[in-house]
Amino acid sequence: MSVETNITNVAAAPAATMQSARARNSATMRTVVTSVIGQILEWYDFFLYGTAAALVFGKLFFPMGTDPLTGTIAAFGVFTVGFVARPIGGIICGHLGDRYGRKTVMMLTLLAMGVATFAMGLLPTYSQIGIAAPILLVLLRVVQGLAAGGEWSGSILLIAESAPAHKRGFLSAWSPSGAALGFVLSTAAFLCMQSIAVGDAFLSWGWRVPFLLSVLLIGVGAWLRAAIPESREFEQVQRRGKATHAPLIEVLRTCPWQVLQVFGLRFGEGGASWIFFAFSIAYGKFLGLPTPLVLGGLTLSMLLLIPVALLSGYITDRIGRKPVYLVGALAIVLFAYPFFLMFQSGRSGLVVLALLLANSVVLGILEGAQPAYISELLPVHLRFSGLGIGRELASVLGGGLAPLVATALLAHYRAAWPIAIYLGLMGLVTVITTCLSPETFPRAARQAARAQALQADQ
Repeated sequence: MSVETNITNVAAAPAATMQSARARNSATMRTVVTSVIGQILEWYDFFLYGTAAALVFGKLFFPMGTDPLTGTIAAFGVFTVGFVARPIGGIICGHLGDRYGRKTVMMLTLLAMGVATFAMGLLPTYSQIGIAAPILLVLLRVVQGLAAGGEWSGSILLIAESAPAHKRGFLSAWSPSGAALGFVLSTAAFLCMQSIAVGDAFLSWGWRVPFLLSVLLIGVGAWLRAAIPESREFEQVQRRGKATHAPLIEVLRTCPWQVLQVFGLRFGEGGASWIFFAFSIAYGKFLGLPTPLVLGGLTLSMLLLIPVALLSGYITDRIGRKPVYLVGALAIVLFAYPFFLMFQSGRSGLVVLALLLANSVVLGILEGAQPAYISELLPVHLRFSGLGIGRELASVLGGGLAPLVATALLAHYRAAWPIAIYLGLMGLVTVITTCLSPETFPRAARQAARAQALQADQ
């Protein structure tokens, strides 16, 4: 239903709407800029835990046995707890977002994430307060997970539902680009503190500084998000009185297959993201690679992800969403084993190249194509709830479990080939789902969108 509606809406735009195209474009650009800045700040907070889990949390909050991988497994277990909370946050935020609007939810998620992250920087360690330390860390990670469950969906919907159809893929790709910059900031913060607070100083207080800085960043983000207008398509739904009072029930009743498609499209991408992001740090430590080398390679790869994601989004506007996404899904399967072989070489150039190919290219393609693709699968009045359920469940079973499973496999086999098989199978799920999913921006819609844009410019 959503694909046909997409074609009809593009082809039947009224003349009055065309006359106000320039005003809408200006408002859209403000939405893109402020939404992306909010994404940068919020995902800076969320990614901090992944970096800290690989570097210090195992030692400070989970001192278990003599094998350092054991504490890292426990730290990644709490990392997974944050992902387990994400579907709950997705359901809550989806309900609120489909009933009251995307903007309201965006302010709530930003503030919740900021408070939890700042509090992590103040936590006493296991040696100071015993078992209470990891318990408090778990609780704060749950709050982060609840906030993250609504953040991604709300951010892309603010952009996608305000963007003109012929630019939706490109403009929506700015949202994951903001998340990538958030990762870069979090990693850069740890790199900086490792150079300032050397050795025991980093374990004592240096790791806390990036968390405490979040209070300043969240203040800026809240100020910026207050200026974001509500998404244009959701406002139209409200004016027509089509907003539903029970979006969760309605989306499961009327769009179950679309929700499953969102799940499958996200599953492999989520698993690959967190293996390439978080687990690569732990794997580098296991191999004895210098931490600055891996963190530096990650930072560079995430920066280069941004132009690839934007190009990917732009191409989906030209040839459709599905073929672009299928290329990225196949790339996960094909690159799963070579990624670890390049790491195992121990050569700095190959390690950095592995991170560039994995994050910049493979994930860049998927991250750029995904926002417009999965949002167009669902009708506007149920879109937030559908994304919140499908995408965030995949975030748990794909992304959240991936570093934990990968570290456990490494601890048991002391080799990377089982992890490569695990990653390849997750990618295969996304390949199959992409093949079974419809094209949400087919040729007829693309032609109508371009014709509308040309007419509006005249």
